[in-house]
Amino acid sequence: MKPAKIAVICIAAVAAIGLALVVRAMGSSSGAPAATAVAAVEAVPMAKVLVAARNLEPGSRLSDADLTWKDWPVAEVNPVFITDGSVPVPGAAAPAGETEAKPADAKAEKIKKAEDAAARVTRAATDMATGGAKADYIGAVVREPILAGEPIVARKIVRAGDSGFMAAYLEPGMRAMAIRVTVETAAGGFILPGDRADVLLTREVKTPGGGDAAKFATATVMQNVKVLAIDQATRAADDAQAVVGATATLEVSGPDAEVLALAKSEGDLSLVLRSYADTAGPSGRTAAATRRSEAANIVRVHREGQTEAVVVR
Repeated sequence: MKPAKIAVICIAAVAAIGLALVVRAMGSSSGAPAATAVAAVEAVPMAKVLVAARNLEPGSRLSDADLTWKDWPVAEVNPVFITDGSVPVPGAAAPAGETEAKPADAKAEKIKKAEDAAARVTRAATDMATGGAKADYIGAVVREPILAGEPIVARKIVRAGDSGFMAAYLEPGMRAMAIRVTVETAAGGFILPGDRADVLLTREVKTPGGGDAAKFATATVMQNVKVLAIDQATRAADDAQAVVGATATLEVSGPDAEVLALAKSEGDLSLVLRSYADTAGPSGRTAAATRRSEAANIVRVHREGQTEAVVVR
């Protein structure tokens, strides 16, 4: 046999042996199961916390767009945070009369789980109908600045009915002053909290030589003032078209409060409802009211046949 053929046969044999070894190695490795270490990742329980959807300034009234729910680790939830109640929060006060009872056996545990599931379904249905805990804070007034994403806490807001609500609702530099109203002097009751109105003064005018006939004059003393409340209602019910009350609380400045107090002592006041399209004008006392207020502070002093006007402040 020629040496070349012997060399080719040797190379083929070595290649065949090598291929057999490779196939054998692959078969043995595929037959043995590969051990993989799987790290068990424990899910962190999360709760829904009510936070500010944007930066909120003091004096602003909360709307639905100002509030949102945010996922928060249960272990980091402060008891003063407002949650939706779907997840128990450690340290949160339990409702009065309720205690944590440990089930005595497996049957009691199953009953408890069924009751919890029913409670969650009931809570979800109630939240869908009423808006849940979030709806309880719509309409509240911001007392301190709240940043976007910051949890809403009770000390930074004032809800309607809480003490200090009106003081928090007033704009800086403004005052709240009440006047008496009736159905006739309050546009038939169609003036609602939040509306804008003018204040008219009707008073008796005495003219020299006018006889016994009474004469009356009417003038607008306040224009475009905000109605804060009718009686103690700071907002009308959702389906209310009119509110009838005995007093109307108006938002006025300090000097305007003095003019309004003087007008109250001079005659009868009436509220005139303004159109929403007519609320962009100036607000406060009118020029006629300013002149009358200044005239009321002038005292005429007669001395040695001469008359001197003195302004009393």
